[in-house]
Amino acid sequence: MSRAPDPARIDIPDFALVVLIGATGSGKSTFAARHFKPTEIISSDRCRGLVSDDETDQSATADAFDLVRTIAEKRLKNRRLTVIDATNVRAADRKDWVALARRWHALPVAIVLDPGVNLCIERNKARPDRPFGPQVAVRMVSEIRRGLGGLQREGFRQVWRLGTAEGIDAATVERRPLWTDKRDDAGPFDIIGDVHGCADELEALLRRLGYTVDWQEAEGGRRVTVTPPPGRKAVFVGDLVDRGPRTPDVLRIAMSMAAAGTGHVVNGNHDRKLARWLDGRDVKIAHGLQQSIEQLEAEGPAFKAAIKPFLDGLLSHVWLDGGKLAVAHAGLKPEMVGRASPAVREFALYGETTGETDEFGLPVRLDWAAAYRGPTAIAYGHTPVVDPEWVNNTLCLDTGCVFGGRLTALRWPEKELVSVPADRVWSEPIRPLAARAEERSAQAEADDLLDMEDVVGRRWVETQLRGRIEVAAENAAAALEVMSRFAIAPQWLVYLPPTMSPVETSAREEWLERPEEAFEHFRGRGVAAVMCQEKHMGSRAVIALCRDAAIARARFGVTGDETGAIWTRTGRTFFADPATTEAVLARLRAAADAAGLWSELDTGWLLFDAEIMPWSAKAGALIDGQYAPVAAASLAGLTAAGDALARAVARGLPLADLQQRVAGRRERAEAYGRAWAPYVWPVSGIDDLRIAPFHLLAAEGRVCFDQDHAWHMAVADRLAQAGGPAVAATRWRLVDLADDAACADAVAWWEAMTAAGGEGMVVKPRDFVARGPKGLIQPAVKVRGREYLRIIYGPEYDLPENLVRLRERKLGGKRNLALREFALGHEALRRFVAREPLRRVHECVFGVLALESEPIDPRL
Repeated sequence: MSRAPDPARIDIPDFALVVLIGATGSGKSTFAARHFKPTEIISSDRCRGLVSDDETDQSATADAFDLVRTIAEKRLKNRRLTVIDATNVRAADRKDWVALARRWHALPVAIVLDPGVNLCIERNKARPDRPFGPQVAVRMVSEIRRGLGGLQREGFRQVWRLGTAEGIDAATVERRPLWTDKRDDAGPFDIIGDVHGCADELEALLRRLGYTVDWQEAEGGRRVTVTPPPGRKAVFVGDLVDRGPRTPDVLRIAMSMAAAGTGHVVNGNHDRKLARWLDGRDVKIAHGLQQSIEQLEAEGPAFKAAIKPFLDGLLSHVWLDGGKLAVAHAGLKPEMVGRASPAVREFALYGETTGETDEFGLPVRLDWAAAYRGPTAIAYGHTPVVDPEWVNNTLCLDTGCVFGGRLTALRWPEKELVSVPADRVWSEPIRPLAARAEERSAQAEADDLLDMEDVVGRRWVETQLRGRIEVAAENAAAALEVMSRFAIAPQWLVYLPPTMSPVETSAREEWLERPEEAFEHFRGRGVAAVMCQEKHMGSRAVIALCRDAAIARARFGVTGDETGAIWTRTGRTFFADPATTEAVLARLRAAADAAGLWSELDTGWLLFDAEIMPWSAKAGALIDGQYAPVAAASLAGLTAAGDALARAVARGLPLADLQQRVAGRRERAEAYGRAWAPYVWPVSGIDDLRIAPFHLLAAEGRVCFDQDHAWHMAVADRLAQAGGPAVAATRWRLVDLADDAACADAVAWWEAMTAAGGEGMVVKPRDFVARGPKGLIQPAVKVRGREYLRIIYGPEYDLPENLVRLRERKLGGKRNLALREFALGHEALRRFVAREPLRRVHECVFGVLALESEPIDPRL
């Protein structure tokens, strides 16, 4: 019996586990090197050398294969074609590779190299590292040939045999995308939910989407031509059939579009069941299959014959638009996207169930979408919902048309939903189709259980403003400790403000910081105008303000009756008493009402960056426990020293210079004790608090970083005017950096403000986000007053010898930190406004808090 000729071309999927099978000396390594990248090949000999420094050390074989399996597993996990270069002559050896391929949903491919036992023996003789007799090659070849016929039963989806040296040398290997891999098709797409035989509604939906549907009655039967809008394609999520009145016409539409290349169709569980019935399989006639059977019988045998190959050829899912989108009937786990295995096919058809049934006798389904963490958006159907809602980058499009609901499509990449109502209830659902009673969104429900794996470990966070930002594992752990023990309810925690760098040190005698350096900093980076803003000495606060509790529940996903939240720079609740928080929010809400912000911004919530005063409201314990004792001790000690020196000088001792220095130190200690006085007053209730908002960070549908600082301060002014004494105004001015007089006037303003006890001012580019030739510019620098700096650096910071040392302070680390935190804060808001999952928002918020663990001088 003659053997089949060697294939000239070996076609394999571009994602597969390729297992080379051949005796020693068969040329496996040479073949692998010719056809695969070095990184794709995992050689048992090479791994034996890696673990023992000797590729022929057979005692290291077990460890070597442990390494082979580990590398192969990591490559398959990352969807990389992997080639096992080992003899693999026994079925027991190959069993592990098939299991590994199935675990990662890769196709196992066997390539058998059998150039003949004599050639293998001759090659081994020529290699001094193979000092074994011919019996080894003879045994291997014999075992390979005995097992050749059973390779497919072992689980290999493709088996290629090259039986001559000439055939091995001449063969080429071509890679083909898996049939589910349509990443080169960028659409745009219209993804249509479960149709279930509702052809009238499907035609109406297609027309609403801009398609034309033309029917022709021909001798060969009824035909249809569907013409899409230019460039667009339809994608059907499956379940074309059963329950509805026109299953054959739905099939005609889908088949016509698939044949014309204007549509993709994935398999649904009802479609599969109908295909099995057409194959003559024993299937249970239930859940609408009877209607499909009756309608197909009326069409005649030719139509049934035409639809059979169509249904048999439906894919488990399609992976589209460069990997950004996948469509499957019942969903997909991240590790299944763009892969192929029986497990992928079954999950895509049915999802996952607990094995239990509900009160209606239907399977209880596991909520795979709540646990989904993949980068690919998943559009699916299968389980009817009243309203589609994005959950963790997944969207169910089955809106129960056949049950009297709607037929819905997702326009991609626009992410717009388009639907048409059902003409009537075509089939009564077993489980009633009802809207969710929960006020909160489905995404909020999915976010109730947060997973620490979403935020811990070394991470790289992609930001729009500054690209990829690294968060070290140790810093992430510190942030998790703070957040898990002290933070407010995580649903509120959508933003943390960035740190801010001080200005460059001043060269002027007796000064550490002055505005001139701030102006020069921005002028040198191409900034034309800056905002000079009064820096209140209070405590930084982020304020989430909602019009009412219902909006708070719907938008932030909280479960209580709170109407907002106020938190600190480290994510802790600002006020320990919830009643105080609500009272402060009520006053801000009244100011927003009076200022007309809700209607102007078309929003039900606002997010502010603010200062809450007095400083002592949050820092009272710090003042009493740290600053005041230093002042008291300094004054007591220096007063006693001054008295002693006065008596000594009176007795004629030459201590006048020392007496003068001590007197100067006492004056500085007195100034230190006075420095925080303007920032301290008694607080017996909310009437004693002052809230000074200075940034409107975000509102529904918008992140307000696109507005310049003049706009933000104008909003703050309106709130202050409308809010009464509870809302403090923030003084500000715009300065043209090319106008020397304007700059001098701003310096004089700062000098007067700080001389009167003010902390200082913040200088910012007029644009909220400013870029220069070298990239993102500092969003703000602070210029602190001379007396306020005593609180930061100590009573005697302005002694000449201390100023010399302080002028050597390094700002690079602080400024780099400020830029990274600014970008992370913007990214958190961008994701929140886009209604991304809370874990994606927290990735950025945790990043800000984690970066605060970096060793930066806290006095800066």
